[in-house]
Amino acid sequence: MDSSINREELHHVAHEHEHDEEGSKMFGFIIFLLSESVIFLSFFAGYIIYKTTTVNWLPAGVEGLETIAPTINTIILVSSSFVIYFAERCLQRQNLQGFRLFLLATIVMGSYFLYGQSVEWSELKFGFTSGTFGGMFYLLTGFHGLHVLTGILLQCMILIRSFIPGNYDTGHFGVNSTSLFWHFVDVIWIILFLLIYVWQ
Repeated sequence: MDSSINREELHHVAHEHEHDEEGSKMFGFIIFLLSESVIFLSFFAGYIIYKTTTVNWLPAGVEGLETIAPTINTIILVSSSFVIYFAERCLQRQNLQGFRLFLLATIVMGSYFLYGQSVEWSELKFGFTSGTFGGMFYLLTGFHGLHVLTGILLQCMILIRSFIPGNYDTGHFGVNSTSLFWHFVDVIWIILFLLIYVWQ
């Protein structure tokens, strides 16, 4: 009887320890995202200052940016935030098949966004050295694209690890942190879209 109680107490203590450890990791990850936010905010501030003070803002021969394709890409990327949320919910309900399906859909949507961005870059009539606007445009969209690529690679790792038996017995930190990172990437893009494509 005492032995059974001790085992239960040890299991309870171990569970609380794992929960505290996962909470500490998530806190550290949120601090990391806040530091990334500072970098992006500095870029946003620079863009706004240059746009409002530069006389010839757009490169010679460029009247503005095409918005239809970027708008479609934006809708796809923002929608992927809802998809990865559903993936999280499936995992919480121990529905691995649903989790993998929604996660794979998120990967496809993120990859399509990068493909769309690469097509846009290839069709632009200006480069990185085409004035202040050219430099800021490629810096902002390229730096964000790097974060999208990072998020896709993390999701691919999670998808592969989901086939390891018992992988989620000790918690879902990897999934939760990657999902949070993806939401962060989407929010950053919404701001970029408004600054670059809407505010022309």
